[in-house]
This record gives sequence, C-alpha cells and structure tokens, in this order.
Amino acid sequence: MTIPYPTTFVPSASVTPPSGAARPRLTFLGCGYLGATYAICYAELGYEVIGYDVDVAKIENLSRGEVPFHEPGLDELLRRNVASGRLRFTTSIEETADFGDVHFICVGTPQRSDGMGADLRYVEASVTDLAKNLSRRALIVGKSTVPVGTAEWVERLVEKHTSEELGVEVAWSPEFLQEGFAVEDVLRPNRIVVGVKTEWSNALLYAAHKGVFDLASTEDREVPVVVTDFATAELVKVAANAFLATKISFINAMAEVCEVAGGDVTQLAKAIGYDPRIGNRFLQAGVGFGGGCLPKDIRAFQARAQELGAGEALRFLHEVDLINLRRRARVLHLAAELLDRRQGPAGPDLAGARVAVLGATFKPNSDDVRDAPALAVAGMLHEAGADVRVYDPQGIDNARKAHPELTFEKSLQEAVAEADLVCVLTEWAEFRNADPAALAAIVGKRLVIDGRNCLDASAWSAAGWTYRGLGRP
Repeated sequence: MTIPYPTTFVPSASVTPPSGAARPRLTFLGCGYLGATYAICYAELGYEVIGYDVDVAKIENLSRGEVPFHEPGLDELLRRNVASGRLRFTTSIEETADFGDVHFICVGTPQRSDGMGADLRYVEASVTDLAKNLSRRALIVGKSTVPVGTAEWVERLVEKHTSEELGVEVAWSPEFLQEGFAVEDVLRPNRIVVGVKTEWSNALLYAAHKGVFDLASTEDREVPVVVTDFATAELVKVAANAFLATKISFINAMAEVCEVAGGDVTQLAKAIGYDPRIGNRFLQAGVGFGGGCLPKDIRAFQARAQELGAGEALRFLHEVDLINLRRRARVLHLAAELLDRRQGPAGPDLAGARVAVLGATFKPNSDDVRDAPALAVAGMLHEAGADVRVYDPQGIDNARKAHPELTFEKSLQEAVAEADLVCVLTEWAEFRNADPAALAAIVGKRLVIDGRNCLDASAWSAAGWTYRGLGRP
C-alpha cells in the first residue's frame, strides 16, 4: 500500500524558498497569544518574520516592543528582535503575502455562539485574504486548533482563490504551547507534528523548523518529529487536550469520592502517580481546568465527532466537562459551610460576608482569564451576596473587564484585610509562599479554602486557620 504523505522530515537540496532568500521567510497570521509568541521566538531563531493582524492597536503595541499579554521572557525577545530588524508587524495583507514563503495560520477558533463546535470564520477570512494576494508559490500552514477535516477545506479555499500555476500548497502543524512556558515550548519543543502531502511542502516546512533543530543540536538534544497525514495532524492537538482534561477531571472525581469517604485526594494522587503507567502530572485536584483551550477544545471535539457519526466515542467528554464545572460550585457550598450560612433551594446565602479571592487567571504565570475557574467562583460568591475582594499578580486588568461588578485589590494584604474567608483559587507562588501567621493578624476570621491544594495545610493550621482543601478531610 502506498502511504499518501512523506514519512520522514528531512531537507531537500533541490528546494529553494520561493522568495529566493537563503532561509524561508515566515509570516504568522493572527498576532494573539499563539501567533505573536511564535513570531517572536522564530525571529529569535534567526528567521526573517512578519506578524500580521487586523487589530491596529495590537500591531502598534507589538511594533513598539510591547507584548499585549503576560508571558514570562517574551518581552525581552520582542524588543531585541524588533530592534534587529528581523521581526516586524503589519496590518497589510498585501505586504504579508508578498514577503512570506511559509505562512502560518494562528488565528483564534473560539466556541460557536450557537453550539459547541469551533467557529472557523477567522481561519476562513485569513486564508481567503492571504490567498487572494499571493503572487508566487508559497506554503500555507495551519497552527490553529481546528476540527478534523479543516485542512482539506483550507486546500479548497486556496484552490478557489489562487491560480493553479502558482502551485500554492497547504500543510498542518499543530501548536502545543503551555501558557507560562510558551517561550521554551517554541524554542525547545517536546515534539513537532506535521501533516503534509508532498515532498516540496515537507522540505520547505523542514527548512522553516531548521532553527529549532540547530538549537537542539547545540544543546545535545533531539526533537521528536511525527510526519503524518492532514487528519492525524489535526487530531493530535484535540486528542492531547481531551486526554489532559480527562486526567484532571478524573482526579477531581476522586476528590468528590474522598470528600464523602473521608479520604485525602492529595495522598491518593501521590500514590497512584508513582505508577509509571499513570504518572503524577495533571493529578492536582482543585477547582478544575479553564483557559482558552481545554474547555472549548473538548466541546468542539465532541461536536465534530457527532458530525462525523462517531459521537458515541466521545460521550465521556461530556462527563469530563460536567465534573470540571461541579468543582466550582463545590467552593461556593464549602464557603457556606465554613461561614455557617443557610443553603436554600436557590443556593447559599452569603450576604454580608467579606470574601478574599486570591487568583483570577486560569493558571499562574499568565494574565489569561478566559473561562478561569477562579474568576467564575468569584462571580458565584458575588451572586450569593458576598462582598468579594479579588487579587491577582497579573490578571487584574483582564479580570476587571470580564467582571466589573467585583472589587479588585492591588495587593494580597489589601484583599485579605478584614476578610471573613480567604479562597486561594490560582496557585501563584505569591500565594503558596504567603506567611499564614502574618495574614492571620489582618483577617477578620481565620478561614481558608485551598482551591488548588497548593498550601502547606499543617503550617496554616498551626497559625490558627481553619483549613479546607478540596478532596481532603
């Protein structure tokens, strides 16, 4: 049987970038978190790069050397590479099309407003606008997380809007960025996956990644590469996210059992994590996962499987989603228990209680509050009547836009001052390392909910706090 795609990822001496440059010129369409991070890091690897976006303010900020989101280490790389001239940003699709040999599609694929599926309007717009302005051969590479089948659809869009003589091709190479570690994930990836159909696209895409391989060779590392078909390349990212979400919800389901059985989920996770078949990563029970990827990706995966007639195969992801959302409500009910408040049919009544919420972002080392469990819980506490005071080291500005009804403080101390209850909901180092004795002196009541099981329970108890961790006795 003939495999309809190249099986190895190797250079070809006969492939020269269509621009005639020594190395492929790269463009990244969509300068949000994904596109901007890749554009900056690939310029750092020595490539000539253009970042394109329709958002004028975003492009102006990046051109001034200002990253419009928080990602450790990225600001310095941006300033250095803009100054070097290797990196620039534009709102001109004509300039982008004329410049690039390899065009990476990095636009958002949010959940549709009318269902669980992915909204591909931004993918369609960026590919269409780019294709209409191409005047020579180029490779268009998808990086956005998309439903399986999107790459073939993108091929049809390209065929519709370019002349056949140009020979424009499509490939797919999913991203695997972890917010807070994205610079390392781009420069030192734990794997590269490419879906290609021809040796030309394979060789050009290899050349576009050569900087990664060169860096790895200087550090005596290997970068695993999987060369595969379009469908498999598209499925890798959503399958990985579905697996991680399932693992997180599994340990949170165990937390629910521990709470009624009197067990300790942190000890349970530690014990099963020693099993090499399971591992200890993503076994931290708490308020669950959030962010701009996992929640919408597992929902879009279910929706696409249903469209393909394989909905039964992913039915379990619905329960994964429900378990995740239940953990947020658990914090609300635990708050009512600690504050000795009535829990009626409409939910707990926390009127008059002052609650400090520590954390607004979905994870530490980020300013991303999209579908953040911490912020969702803060909103639920507010709706229950509590006077909620929120503090986060990086996410306050974004959180205030999402929840203007909440009160935001400038410091940890201001947030907990006179609080009847403290809820730690994002595991920032500042919260993990806080002195419980010092905080005990300024709160109203020494009650704490550890929504991430990230605090030293014995130290907090010794300082006079009533400590409750999710899934712990």
